[in-house]
Amino acid sequence: MLRPMIGFAFHGPLLFAHRGSARQHVENTLLAFEEALQLGADVLELDVHMSADGQVVVSHDADGARLAGCANTIRTTPLAELQRWCLQQPAGAGNATGTLATLQELLERFPAAPLNIDIKQEHPDMVPALLALLTRHGATARVLLTSFSARTLWRVKRLGYAGPVGVSQLDAVRVLLGPRRLTQWLGAPGARLQIPTSFGPLDLSTRARIERAHALGLRVDYWVVDDLALAERLLDLGADGIVTGDCGALATLFCRHVRTSGYRERHARAASSR
Repeated sequence: MLRPMIGFAFHGPLLFAHRGSARQHVENTLLAFEEALQLGADVLELDVHMSADGQVVVSHDADGARLAGCANTIRTTPLAELQRWCLQQPAGAGNATGTLATLQELLERFPAAPLNIDIKQEHPDMVPALLALLTRHGATARVLLTSFSARTLWRVKRLGYAGPVGVSQLDAVRVLLGPRRLTQWLGAPGARLQIPTSFGPLDLSTRARIERAHALGLRVDYWVVDDLALAERLLDLGADGIVTGDCGALATLFCRHVRTSGYRERHARAASSR
């Protein structure tokens, strides 16, 4: 039997908004996150880097080339200059514009929203600045920290982060493919295992893989899933979360699936309290 979910205020399969609602607004902007919550997201998924002057910035990319037409890197640029960038959706994705947000702005704008933060930058080390910011805002209970990098997540744990931590790419391979006895002896390397549905020719979207992670007490979330039929199959198999770029469409699934009664109850409570 699974343990209660660590660090988040509610249970059950969760709907994660991948970089906010990037279909309507520029990804990872405050408007995109606000729209995602209105569409029914449980958790805001986002990425962070650190500016030259030590500010934690919400961005997937390490530079502004794709969204701002500027090749400058975030880590070598002060915040004041970064916030002058005019972000635009990539070609073919509409004509929305936006500005780079800081994590502090996001924490203040959405003081109760659970966050799934992917730490992108490794050098210079941004973990101390990130943890200090989350602690100042009393946000650790609602923030899951993730990274592909095992070193980054080791730093997060070593520095005593009190909130939930995800599973690195290296540990995900061990959990899913390593010898069972060794995996069980080492135990769960985090709170949630977040994986794609496939890795090369390897199908990761099977009941056996989910149950193997569940046996360690891990929750299993799949990314990035915009197809309604695929999302429904994953919920049928026992997935604990779906990370999507189309919250509006998947919210309709979460409003009717047999395993998502918790989703319906918490969103009904939230609607009645407005």
